[in-house]
Amino acid sequence: MANLIFDKAQIGATIDKIVDRTMRMDMTWDWPCGVAYYGICEAYEVTKNERYLQLVKDRVDEYIELGLPSWTVNTCSMGHCLITLYEHTGDEKYLDIAKSKVEYLEKEALRFGDHVLQHTVSVNNDFPEQAWADTLFMAGFFLLRMGVLLKDEALIDDALNQYYWHIKYLQDPESGLYYHGYNNITGDHMSGIKWGRANAWAAYTMSQVGVRLPQCYLYPKFLDVVGSLNDQLAALKLYQTENGLWRTIVDDAASYEEVSASAGIAAAMITKGNPPAHQVHQQGHPRHAGQRQPRRPCAECLGRHGGHEGRRRLPRHQPRLDSGLGSGSGAGILRRCAELRQCPLGRRAVNCLTGQKPPLP
Repeated sequence: MANLIFDKAQIGATIDKIVDRTMRMDMTWDWPCGVAYYGICEAYEVTKNERYLQLVKDRVDEYIELGLPSWTVNTCSMGHCLITLYEHTGDEKYLDIAKSKVEYLEKEALRFGDHVLQHTVSVNNDFPEQAWADTLFMAGFFLLRMGVLLKDEALIDDALNQYYWHIKYLQDPESGLYYHGYNNITGDHMSGIKWGRANAWAAYTMSQVGVRLPQCYLYPKFLDVVGSLNDQLAALKLYQTENGLWRTIVDDAASYEEVSASAGIAAAMITKGNPPAHQVHQQGHPRHAGQRQPRRPCAECLGRHGGHEGRRRLPRHQPRLDSGLGSGSGAGILRRCAELRQCPLGRRAVNCLTGQKPPLP
């Protein structure tokens, strides 16, 4: 892990501002709220600031009192904060609601092919037999966390199955990047866009498998997850902008830089202990003023795009023996440090969000 340079007080103050701004947002029990409250819960895990947990608890209790919506893949995203609330309060009501989401995903949610979850945004069949990268966060990652919490191997297997098939359907074997969606009926990727946030959903959730799943190396599908993640991160390094961000369409230079996608991608890189990413990100720190270095692709990037004799691209889903299990199984950094506190790129992202200009070399 690189020796990251950051201003702890500044990052802590920025996290405070983001938490407060998030809690002022008028959100419902759906995916924007689920993702935002997951972030606040992760900030709590690191800072141990009880105010963060209490804010989420009070709001979730209010939602429960008002009445909960019907379950969909998107509304299951709120299960993440329910897990954290149960773990730190011991209140069974949070676990019971989380279990009801699992019950829905396992017995009622629409599926296709080899038990693949169809992405749903309502109780209607809006997108027949479509796999979206979003599902990995809203449902796949949630099932993994619940499987670990409940020591339920069937849930863990189902979660890893979601990762396996979303890799197969969504990752471009040529570029390593992820498409947003796949239509199993027409057999295509619809728009064919390599959406920034879709790549963030995939990268972040895949980076978490090795962190959250005990003895992850014992699960054969974990090899597919870590191999896919390595390919994807190697590709994403080539598309990082001079501002340290990624674009809303990753491979379109005319597309605008997008903070939420960049935060997810950066968090995945930090979780993986990604040295080339750190080298680029650290250039934004005042200590490196006047010492800007040329951007260099890593060995894996070179192997995927030519120029490195020691590597060749393996067919997708062939288990990779060189897929970095050591760094993957030791990458518990996210559970011990918030992405924004420890990542200079994260600091740049929140500076963009709050209107502050980061120092440039």
